[in-house]
Amino acid sequence: MKIAFTSTGPAWESIIDSRFGRADYIVMFDEDTGNLDVLDNTSVQNEAHGAGTATAQKVFAMSPDVLITGNGPGGNAASALKQMNMKIYVNAHNLSLREAYEHYKNGKLNEF
Repeated sequence: MKIAFTSTGPAWESIIDSRFGRADYIVMFDEDTGNLDVLDNTSVQNEAHGAGTATAQKVFAMSPDVLITGNGPGGNAASALKQMNMKIYVNAHNLSLREAYEHYKNGKLNEF
């Protein structure tokens, strides 16, 4: 299973970015291989509009099974993400990626 996280940094110790569209990084964890793949998403920071949709397209290209984030995607991004066969979990505020992963595995996050 592949799990994507919105993140403030590129490592397990990084904190979940509560923003979906303007998240600094999208970090993908592959449970089968144990690999972390990092996508630098800082290019959307200067976008006046469409950051959520642009980030949704990047996530779509990564093909995760699960997305873990803070607040969840906004309207346009949520519509785009619904086209994917992916579950979205929210309320991972102030958690490291590792902590958010553990919360997910233990059923402590809310499905979007």
